[in-house]
Amino acid sequence: MALPEALQDRIRRVKLLAIDVDGVLTDGRLYFQADGIEIKAFHTQDGHGLKLLKRVGIHVALITGRDSPMVSQRAASLGITHVYQGCEDKLTTLRALCQRLDITLEHVAYCGDDLPDLAPMKRSGVGITVPNAPDYMHTHADWITDRLGGHGAVREICDTLLMSQGHWDAVLDTYLHGQS
Repeated sequence: MALPEALQDRIRRVKLLAIDVDGVLTDGRLYFQADGIEIKAFHTQDGHGLKLLKRVGIHVALITGRDSPMVSQRAASLGITHVYQGCEDKLTTLRALCQRLDITLEHVAYCGDDLPDLAPMKRSGVGITVPNAPDYMHTHADWITDRLGGHGAVREICDTLLMSQGHWDAVLDTYLHGQS
């Protein structure tokens, strides 16, 4: 996908990828067993992409309005330490995280799919949404991924960040010649 050069410039400055969970890292559907236990499906390619970002020094954060043990488990398995659940005000949470990381919102790429994500998406350096988000989210996004939420959209974002910031060849080389 070819992104406009002005957007590519902003992508090159990203130091933090912050993403919503339901609808971005998952397809947005909630599954409940008869005993009330919630189940979520995560795409393995998304997870590997997030690990690659962390490997090159790009911070990763999950900011979600729901509380779910599944999110805690997935984050732990990926080594993501910036996990914020039950957030009613995602922008305030994002600003506090930026302060802790000593970065500005200009250095954030934020991906969300619904109204609670609108403020952080609009105030971040790169506001991203997914094709399965409502049309009004598309109107306010800098970039709409080609892949759907829960179906590789996060990996698309990760790969684009890695390529735009000049990390892709080193990542690819690691897998072509063996990991160290």
